[in-house]
Amino acid sequence: MTPTQVQERQRKGMGPQDAISFAQEHDAQMVDLRFTDLPGTWQHFSIPASGLTEELFEEGIGFDASSIRGFQTIQESDMLLVPDSGTIFMDPFTDVPTAVLICNIEDPLTREPYSRDPRYIAQKAEQYLRQAGVADTVFMGPEAEFYLFSDIRYSNEANAAGYTLDSDEGYWKTGANESPNLGYKLRPKQGYFPCPPSDTLQNVRTDMVQKLIDAGVPVEVHHHEVGGAGQCEIDIRYDELARVADKLQMFKYIIRNTAIEYGLTATFMPKPLYGDNGSGMHVHVSLWKSDQNLMYDENGYAGISDLARFFIGGLLAHAPALLAFTNPTTNSFRRLVPGFEAPINLVYSQRNRSACVRVPMYSKNPETKRIEFRAPDPSCNPYLAFAAILMAGLDGIENRTEPPKPLDKDLYDLPPDEMAKVPQTPGSLRAVLDALRADHNWLLKGDVFTEDTLEHYINYKMKNEVEAVAVRPHPYEFYLYFDI
Repeated sequence: MTPTQVQERQRKGMGPQDAISFAQEHDAQMVDLRFTDLPGTWQHFSIPASGLTEELFEEGIGFDASSIRGFQTIQESDMLLVPDSGTIFMDPFTDVPTAVLICNIEDPLTREPYSRDPRYIAQKAEQYLRQAGVADTVFMGPEAEFYLFSDIRYSNEANAAGYTLDSDEGYWKTGANESPNLGYKLRPKQGYFPCPPSDTLQNVRTDMVQKLIDAGVPVEVHHHEVGGAGQCEIDIRYDELARVADKLQMFKYIIRNTAIEYGLTATFMPKPLYGDNGSGMHVHVSLWKSDQNLMYDENGYAGISDLARFFIGGLLAHAPALLAFTNPTTNSFRRLVPGFEAPINLVYSQRNRSACVRVPMYSKNPETKRIEFRAPDPSCNPYLAFAAILMAGLDGIENRTEPPKPLDKDLYDLPPDEMAKVPQTPGSLRAVLDALRADHNWLLKGDVFTEDTLEHYINYKMKNEVEAVAVRPHPYEFYLYFDI
């Protein structure tokens, strides 16, 4: 079965018996069941292929949810995983042929979907879109950047903390004794599109692309990114919201494990290196109804419709809270800083890449018209991030929220008094979590997010990330303050 055929069967709705036949056709000996925790990490366990029966798709299989971050307490730990037959693919890394199924989570007593299951939240966002009558379908296309390093070491002890990264492309290796050192190291911020031998990762990325395609994840382009020490980008083709979130989880899994095969390690941290570009994840969004792209109007600014403009208005109005899902780590805000190319300005533009929202102008084809939300980064939980993006945009449409006037000037050349009037993204994870606590009614529509889920999410992030980082001395503080 070709990847195209896999995609077609997924699109039409692959039933349980189809999934069983797929596993048999590929001689699967094991079946891996996967789901996503609240912070966004893929979790799994495996069963023998003999357990892949139609009953499994109906009855599910139990697991202990109390050990999963953001899920159940110990006294109500039992939950069910229910496989989605349309998600099946073969794992390209296991020694024994293994079929993979992505699962939804249900309560074993009520058989109700679990309110904190990120995948269910994404599915509810799509349902709300249709119930609201705005559109039939939302398409999203993420552009996830990442770094490939040859070595990573870090420690956090009471009396010691630090990290060391290495890359064969790193400019700091120009004087290294590599027996021999053949040069062709990349200078900081000069990694965009160089050919081999400067781009040492062409074959690695190509292997990643082939594995993605074989798993049923279409790819549009791959290339070296601006970061000079191993930054890469592979763009997967757009799809419907929940399904493209599935594919982004598949993407991360395949990127990481392919890197390991080459003696490399992949990270989706937004800002792993000082002095070089951070990794973002621009998200392209379009709404469709009856096979018509609702984002297009030839008479609108940059060819966008009123509906698209109101969608942008919702994104910008709720951006401080929205970033709690799209930029959900303390490290995210080491990328979103003023004075660089980071999209921190809460405006929209057709050309300006430091604007939070851009309207791509690559084509005049009405079917390709979309908006590009540039703030997100790949550390996010894609189900929550994509659902929140949609809900913010729909709130803008419902309330006909006008965004600030488009700004096509060079923001770096604006006079200080004019620049001071341009609103910017918050500067910390604490700030966006506080914003989410104060501004979240738009997420509760259609019961897409629940108060319970939001409370657990905010509390988890505050305790385990914001406060955990805040109380630890930073290595650079010793440089600044040890001798004062």
